[in-house]
Amino acid sequence: MSIISLIANASIVVQLVMLMLLAASVLSWIVIVQRSRLLAASRDQLLDFEERFWSGVDLNALYRECQQQPTHSAVENVFMAGLKEFSKMRQQNTNDPDAVMAGVQRAMRISITRESEALDTHLPFLATVGSTSPYIGLFGTVWGIMHSFQGLAAVKQATIATVAPGISEALVATAMGLLAAIPAVIFYNRFATRVDQMVTGMHTFADEFSSLLYRQAHKIHQASQSEKAAKVDAQ
Repeated sequence: MSIISLIANASIVVQLVMLMLLAASVLSWIVIVQRSRLLAASRDQLLDFEERFWSGVDLNALYRECQQQPTHSAVENVFMAGLKEFSKMRQQNTNDPDAVMAGVQRAMRISITRESEALDTHLPFLATVGSTSPYIGLFGTVWGIMHSFQGLAAVKQATIATVAPGISEALVATAMGLLAAIPAVIFYNRFATRVDQMVTGMHTFADEFSSLLYRQAHKIHQASQSEKAAKVDAQ
């Protein structure tokens, strides 16, 4: 008895269960490969951008450089959202540093939320495959054993030779369920950890960037107050 012959001789319900598990396994591996590349690239982009950011480059020049790129990384979107909101608040002549930073932090929080949702894409599918595949395989096994015992009702004398093929083909469904579930669970946990690390990194960058912008807004506010005081003295 080979695996192929067991699958070919299984009942139609068990074959449908096996086909479903095979499709879930193939799709989960596609998601695993795609997410692995995306998260690895996102991690490299985060480190590369932080290196450029802390190299002393002008923020406006860095913003224009990011705009010229065809695609933007997650941390670049957070940076662009924060600096864009900062510039918008300054154009509105908002001199209160706290009000300016409240708007900047809100814009960066929204951007981080959007980026984390993009990083989480397809991870629920892996979680679903990992949690449901064993039960789907168990259903196929139970159905196959029931079908096997129904076939024994027409046999006067049941032996191991008559029972073994039916039970074997039923257990193949359980094995396929485990083969689909185990990689999905392993890589889901791994990807979830990486996403959490990426989100933590973006929050850390947002806090550091907020501190930098707050100092700049405070300097602008002090300069504005000094200018107003000078005008009053001149009058």
